[in-house]
Amino acid sequence: MPLQHVEAGDLVVAYEAFGPPGAPAAVLLHGFPYDVAAVRAAAERLAARGLHVVAPYLRGFGPTRFIDVATRRSGQQAALGHDLRAFIDALALVRPVVAGFDWGGRAACIVAALWPERVAGLVSCGGYNIQDIPSAQTPLSPAMEARLWYQFYFHGERGRAGLTANRRELAWLLWRQWSPTWPVSRETFAASAPAFDNPDFVDVVIHSYRHRYARVAGDPRFEATEARLAAQPAIAVPSIVLEGADSGLFAAAGTSALRRRFPRLVAHRVLAEVGHNPPQEAPETFADAVVEVACRRG
Repeated sequence: MPLQHVEAGDLVVAYEAFGPPGAPAAVLLHGFPYDVAAVRAAAERLAARGLHVVAPYLRGFGPTRFIDVATRRSGQQAALGHDLRAFIDALALVRPVVAGFDWGGRAACIVAALWPERVAGLVSCGGYNIQDIPSAQTPLSPAMEARLWYQFYFHGERGRAGLTANRRELAWLLWRQWSPTWPVSRETFAASAPAFDNPDFVDVVIHSYRHRYARVAGDPRFEATEARLAAQPAIAVPSIVLEGADSGLFAAAGTSALRRRFPRLVAHRVLAEVGHNPPQEAPETFADAVVEVACRRG
């Protein structure tokens, strides 16, 4: 799939496009540490069903680059949300469905929550993906804290050095820990690994995992957005939540709890033998959810 580029906000965003331009649109978003290969199979299925699909590389990944060398290499959640909004505007997409997981799911949730007029609906893998930074110092269970070891590792300079020196080995370890039942091959991983060679990858990742625990300041331009996100806003667009039953990171949420966050929840599906990366582990199910939300376009 030929790579395309567009200036959007702080970035020159590299992205892949599928399906007929002008058709109802969907934006599919990868997470950390993955790349657009995570959503490519789903994008091809959606294009075959008549949708126009775009899949961008997030800030700090693959060929996406910052326009200005002086721009702070922020990985905070508000930056991801603004990136997605700017990308939708730059491509003149008319109320696309936004869908993703991990960092990409967070960007999709933020745009759907704060700027619902920009999107037709949401597919969120992993539930309500907006960080509750004011509560970040509240400890979780020891078992859950152990699963988040990589986040605490990145809080120190040893973690920065480790990510710099071992980014591929660390990403492969996380893939296996987070999706223990996914029979992913080294060849599949190797196709995504070059995305981590982006010159801004380490700075963006380290800032992301420090900011979410209030250990570093964010970009001042996003303070107002972070204040809105701290209120944990509901997501009032038609939404489907997909969760992997075998995720090695987070346990599936209860549907009743999700309805408080998603007042227009269309469906909550827990996928057997799927881990943290539903778009790549179950691309047909992910694509079906995007179509189901798109059909509710008002």
